[in-house]
Amino acid sequence: MAKILMVSSEAAPFAKTGGLADVLGALPKALVEAGEEAAVVLPLYRHAAVLNPRPVYDRLQFAVGSRGFSANILEQVQGGVRYFFVRIPELYDRDAFYDEGGREYPDNHLRFAALCHAALGVARYLFNPDIIHGHDWQAGLLPVLLRDTFRYHPAYLGMKTVFTIHNLGYQGLFTARALADLGLPARLFRPDLLEFYGQISLLKGGLVYSDMLTTVSPRYAQEIQTPAFGFGMDGLLRARSSSLVGILNGADYGAWDPATDRNIPKNYDRTHLDGKRECKRALLAEAGLPSDRLERPLMGMVSRFAEQKGFDLLMHIPHELAAEDLSLVVLGSGDRRLEDFFRRFASAYPDRVAAKIGYDEGLAHRIEAGSDMFLMPSRYEPCGLNQMYSMRYGTLPVVHATGGLDDTVDADTGFKFRADDSHDLLACVRDALQVYGTPRWTEMMNAAMQRDFSWPVSAAEYIRLYRRL
Repeated sequence: MAKILMVSSEAAPFAKTGGLADVLGALPKALVEAGEEAAVVLPLYRHAAVLNPRPVYDRLQFAVGSRGFSANILEQVQGGVRYFFVRIPELYDRDAFYDEGGREYPDNHLRFAALCHAALGVARYLFNPDIIHGHDWQAGLLPVLLRDTFRYHPAYLGMKTVFTIHNLGYQGLFTARALADLGLPARLFRPDLLEFYGQISLLKGGLVYSDMLTTVSPRYAQEIQTPAFGFGMDGLLRARSSSLVGILNGADYGAWDPATDRNIPKNYDRTHLDGKRECKRALLAEAGLPSDRLERPLMGMVSRFAEQKGFDLLMHIPHELAAEDLSLVVLGSGDRRLEDFFRRFASAYPDRVAAKIGYDEGLAHRIEAGSDMFLMPSRYEPCGLNQMYSMRYGTLPVVHATGGLDDTVDADTGFKFRADDSHDLLACVRDALQVYGTPRWTEMMNAAMQRDFSWPVSAAEYIRLYRRL
């Protein structure tokens, strides 16, 4: 049995903005169920959904550069996992996790450096791990501290480090002056260490100093070693390729399963599909689309509106898409330009297109259950989860063949387009429409609903990696 201490800026259900939180809510639990011992360290944000955590360490003292901090550590156990919350009000008692009004907090480097220091305190006093496993740039300073600042500290001798890249596009970039703010020596400002085109990158710290690197799908592990997907880090990742492993994220079928989902109007499974038709009927009504569209294909979309997600491809073909025999239900928010586009699209075709700007967890489930197909045109997608959810719900994914989308969707379970191009996307949608309503569609639904992307499968790969260390 190994003891694994994970460090992250978010974890479901306590604090969530995206898929990172889902991973930190599910992977540690799967490790515990497999016989490992796991704990997670994360900030205690103002709006964290914690329930009576118990204090376990008062006034943990440490310095980040010239600033001293005193952290209280609280603990809540969920699913056999010990979640340690770092309470530093001056850093985390804010309205949002990372930014407000689209502008990142200017002291984010200090906020997440403090998280890393506090995590080392947890490792020393509360949970002495074999492996410290950091996630994304917010935990990138951890291996730097272990291998440089505290390399001779007896409390940390023998601890190994794993660092997971969830999205290489977010690199924790700060000005060179931030190095002094973090109390790091100037000798680390080198191209082979933390320097990155005149700035410092906390993500790079994790990539350079960790014993092993992982990312969230095998295909993405290959892609990030190329200039097209490497965001300037591809050379470093090629140099560390022998220490880089792609492990597919898992799907939480406890939350995403049409047979048990409490968010949908009628449960169903692959042997009793009548409920899916009722879910479609209810979704059309909720979206304000005509009931006579029930026999027509319905495509769902749930996503952040960002350039990475590829939804701007639709901006070039709205009329062509609306001319096809299908309806669209869209849920998402983000880029104002895309929000405005989907509003206009829905206004121009009110009998075919419905768009809700924002996020609604229940509606996201109902879109998965009530749609016939699910569109994910991402320019790059490290792993993706919605395509996995879609397959379990018998909703065939239409995806760009990149990253985890390419790893998980095949010709028996969905439809893929290769070029990052609006017309290739449209051709793929048309291919799906040709199959809709045929016996082949039913075969594909059945195959998709049987695919197993559950966390125990992925957790077993992480355990093998931990054993190697």
